Amino acid sequence: YVSEKVGGAQGTKLDDEFLEFEKRTDALSAWVENIKTRTIEVLQPNPAARFKLHTQGAYQKITGSTKSAKYPQPEFLLGDSMMKSANDLGDDLLLSQALVDAGECMKQISEAKDALDSNVKQNFLEPLTLLQTKDLKEVMHHRKKLSGRRLDYDCKKRKKERGSNISDEDLRIAEEKFLESKELAESGMINLFDNESDQIGQLLAFVDALSQFYRQGAESLNGLTHVLQQKMDEAVAKPRTERKIFKPTSSPPSYDDVSSVDENDNYAMVGANEFVMPTNNHAAAAAHSSEKPYAKALYDFAPENEHELGFREGDTIYLLSRIDENWMEGSCNGQTGYFPSSYVDVVVNLP
Repeated sequence: YVSEKVGGAQGTKLDDEFLEFEKRTDALSAWVENIKTRTIEVLQPNPAARFKLHTQGAYQKITGSTKSAKYPQPEFLLGDSMMKSANDLGDDLLLSQALVDAGECMKQISEAKDALDSNVKQNFLEPLTLLQTKDLKEVMHHRKKLSGRRLDYDCKKRKKERGSNISDEDLRIAEEKFLESKELAESGMINLFDNESDQIGQLLAFVDALSQFYRQGAESLNGLTHVLQQKMDEAVAKPRTERKIFKPTSSPPSYDDVSSVDENDNYAMVGANEFVMPTNNHAAAAAHSSEKPYAKALYDFAPENEHELGFREGDTIYLLSRIDENWMEGSCNGQTGYFPSSYVDVVVNLP
């Protein structure tokens, strides 16, 4: 039969109606495969999670485990993260309460998506798989068998025409087998499209499941919107914490102008930016301390001039020198500059 294919001899023609059914059957087969793949991507958009779920399912089949693996819905993961964050913040904050409400809503949507997943698999994907593995597979089998029998019939017919030892009975049997396969293939293809109401019904079930899911999601989100609006109104009406803002009583001197200190401070100038503390007991103890002089920021300080040192409440400022009664020099976060002494609490004083 290879010579028949290689030689390109014209075979027995199939009627136009049969060829049209073949074309539509091929399109239906491609449609089923493509729609199944895309539907799974809608239900389970994370390819890594899909692969892991598939692998776990295969392993459970091998081991005979009855525990079914479950796709990790992103809404569930988001809701779980929100609720954990609320727990870390503490339940006395309105923000924490809002996060709990939002997290519960996300988990409700996740449960609705699990239900969608189960519904679509049962009423849409499984029927498509059955169509693919049974009806379409059977039709493709008859078409393949038809192709072989057609080739056999054409070969014997051509050999007989050339005078080969092919009996009329052999040719008749080959023709009958060819026509039988053609009838089976054609009947199977006709049945596929006579039952298109089944495919439309399955598609309807899929769309109805999606509609139900989005409706449940919208209801949950609308309820959450109402709750969060109440929380926001409550937060807006909540009185704000009053906090006194301290301002320095004088402007910081420039580096060039630092040449003297207040006589009442009992500091002695030794060299540029170097001072000797008065000899009282507290200063003496600090001077002998091995700890580096530093202070803790009481308030945020935003520098307004080039040589000022900015910091935030709670920052540690290492002290370098005292400029006057209102200003000190120090370093914080890799920066060095002046800052108002009223903004800090000196923990270890300058020596």
